[in-house]
Amino acid sequence: MARIEGAGEATDFLKSLGFPTLAVHDTFSHFDFTHPGRRILVIGPMGSGKTEFAARVWRDAAVAQRKGERVRQLTSSGEVDRRNVFFVRSEIDGARFTDYPDDALAYRGGYIQCGPNIAKIRDSFALERVLEANPTVGTFIIDEASFFDERIAYVVRNHSYERGVMFIFPTLILNFRRDLFNSTARLMLEMATDVIPLTAYCEHHDCVSDAFYTYRYYQVDGKECPALYFDPLIIVGGDATKESRLEPNYAARCDEHHYLPGKEYTFFHLKPLGERASRGDEGDLVTELAALKGHIEASHLYANFTERFRGKKDEEILFNALKVDNIAEKALAFLFFEQNLIPEQMLLRLASLLELDTAYLEKVLSDNKRPVSFEQPYLF
Repeated sequence: MARIEGAGEATDFLKSLGFPTLAVHDTFSHFDFTHPGRRILVIGPMGSGKTEFAARVWRDAAVAQRKGERVRQLTSSGEVDRRNVFFVRSEIDGARFTDYPDDALAYRGGYIQCGPNIAKIRDSFALERVLEANPTVGTFIIDEASFFDERIAYVVRNHSYERGVMFIFPTLILNFRRDLFNSTARLMLEMATDVIPLTAYCEHHDCVSDAFYTYRYYQVDGKECPALYFDPLIIVGGDATKESRLEPNYAARCDEHHYLPGKEYTFFHLKPLGERASRGDEGDLVTELAALKGHIEASHLYANFTERFRGKKDEEILFNALKVDNIAEKALAFLFFEQNLIPEQMLLRLASLLELDTAYLEKVLSDNKRPVSFEQPYLF
């Protein structure tokens, strides 16, 4: 019986059948449940098929469960059987796939119903409870694990070491900025035993290159408006394409068509202004935020765009980034919850002084796990 695992063995096998010399790629194999303790990252941009990969594992497990005792011995460690699969999703991801059943492992193009072997959790403590309640489950698929707290990496590592449980993580490792998503993503990279990278077609209408990156943009008056670098890291919403100045859309993009304006401005101007404000000199920050809110042509952001993009390739689409709403709110939120330069009382005071959109700020800060109530009193 031939066993083909990689391009080398596949080439030899095909030659033995009389095939001519040709390009042979790695075999697209069924999933292997025999190795205990694997921690597998399935990474790629949105739309690359990460969750669909998880669905394929689920289907392979259903086939493997019909095998006999000898296979059970190969796939088990004590009471744990890695053919027994459980799907875990983040609670904050609940706005996606609303048209599917509650027990669906859903992906673009279809779904699999998991029955009782599915849970929505908020954090690593909830994952521990799921693990304890399902002692015979040997494979846990944890969708978008980067949304969880850092502690999850150690919960996973301990169960894989001590019980032979296997974990599969279909997840974004890079955020829309092409940075590591967060410290959880960094820890997951450190503890992984396997990484399976996936790509998608670049979704730019003139391109079919491989896309490695997730691109965030807004659709305003039919125009594509790239998200600024300091756009909030997490914005909870659905998958449907939206025409909105506040709710973003996402697409897989290649390097050439992944637009990310405002990064230089963030570190040349916005962050230094926040640092000065943190030392008590907040006047220049107030001036910049006021310009971002009401007269963007007077802002450092507009000046930076003019210097960097005027007369250059893709000038129009890059300047479209300034068409979205609440740029001042986004800048202030970035300094507060990502850079930790603005204390809460200053956040409240500046939001009131500049008459910023506090409902938007409350939602963004809650999505990014730094909730603030703008109804509370503040001190001048």
